[in-house]
Amino acid sequence: MDNVESKGGVLSVVGIGPGSHDLIAPAVLKAIEEGDLVIGYRTYMLLVRSLVKGKETVKTGMTEEVGRAQMAIDEAKKGRRVVLISSGDAGVYGMAGLVFECLKNSGWRRGDDPELRIIPGISAINACASLVGAPLCHDSCMISLSDLLTPWDVIEKRIDAAASADFVICLYNPASGRRQRQIVRAAEIISRYRSPDTPVALVKSAYRTREKIRMSDLANFLEYEIGMLTSVLIGSSQTYMFEGYMVTPRGYANKYHRDGTVREGQVPGISLRPEILPQFQERKEEPKWQ
Repeated sequence: MDNVESKGGVLSVVGIGPGSHDLIAPAVLKAIEEGDLVIGYRTYMLLVRSLVKGKETVKTGMTEEVGRAQMAIDEAKKGRRVVLISSGDAGVYGMAGLVFECLKNSGWRRGDDPELRIIPGISAINACASLVGAPLCHDSCMISLSDLLTPWDVIEKRIDAAASADFVICLYNPASGRRQRQIVRAAEIISRYRSPDTPVALVKSAYRTREKIRMSDLANFLEYEIGMLTSVLIGSSQTYMFEGYMVTPRGYANKYHRDGTVREGQVPGISLRPEILPQFQERKEEPKWQ
């Protein structure tokens, strides 16, 4: 078969972060600037309206994700530079995964048109955490409470597993006008493993004009308004409040004294720099990591 000349189309799947222009990655800004066509959910397109002024745009509604992804692919195959927008990071509950599903179904292979670029953004979990302190400094996870695409019994198992393993948990899509029971059930499950005074942060519309932050605890956080634009950060058993900030320690205090000396029974950390490892100096070679 004769090689078909590439049309040079580019599909950039980008995350615009929480929406504040100051927090959009330079690579994303560059992709939007160079794009011929920008496609996205209406709300997210409003957040970047000044950046897409004068460009061809397509705005669609909720539940129209498949159409957006397929349109972006089809237009990029025509040789256009298409930008498909997600909020947060496109690879975290975003459009990147759906784009790959559509490409797989179409028989696309690396090297085919269009060229695919995935450009990261700040996810909601990171944006929300930065506003309330340092709750993610130890192991954490994200769980969406939306059962639109995932069966609720599966979501419950994930909540139970995360809670029992003592992860800091960030709940995405915790509630909506028609969906209120899931967040109540999640609280019940997590309460089996966490004390009532476990810190909880409710962050709505992080870094947007209607930003609202509420600090509470596991026993009382359901008393506050919780909707689709809210992310719920629930601390681990080690998370504490300090001067209004939510903090999860990394564990240094378990190993070191304040002066940096090692506590009794602990082993000091060893740098991996070859110059201080005699066995590598003697062999005059770099360590070979597996």
